[in-house]
Amino acid sequence: MSELKLTAMQVPSRYWKGKNNMHPYHHSLSSAKKFGGTPEDYLAIHSWFDESKRYYADFRHRVLRHHAEGIFACEDKFGVTMTNSYGKTIPVRYIGEQHVKEDMGFIPSLQDWCASIQTQPWMHRTPQHVDKDTLAEVKSPLPLKTQKTKVTNVTL
Repeated sequence: MSELKLTAMQVPSRYWKGKNNMHPYHHSLSSAKKFGGTPEDYLAIHSWFDESKRYYADFRHRVLRHHAEGIFACEDKFGVTMTNSYGKTIPVRYIGEQHVKEDMGFIPSLQDWCASIQTQPWMHRTPQHVDKDTLAEVKSPLPLKTQKTKVTNVTL
């Protein structure tokens, strides 16, 4: 039995467009329609954006990569451009921007996400008392006292 393969043009947009929780494959269909090529050309990039669903299977997974910084991290991982199966070169950032816009409606900054986090006491807790044994274990990378050294024979 052969596998049925559909291109982005053959899949009605009502199956993927405007959905709040798109699968990486549906993002890939959208990329193929927008940039040309096949969905498989884009699947690795869109899967990378949604990889955090392993840890959070709801919208909160997006805090890790669905923002401007995440788009540039995608470019660092996959390169500045990619060439699809039609031989067309596409900036990876454009693909990342498309993914984030489809999920979020706009491209937030990482600051937008962090400003929306409700802080909890454990997030900013610091030890109230550090005993001498703990302090002795912590070694400063810089010496406490610097020695004065005489520099001679310097030519400028």
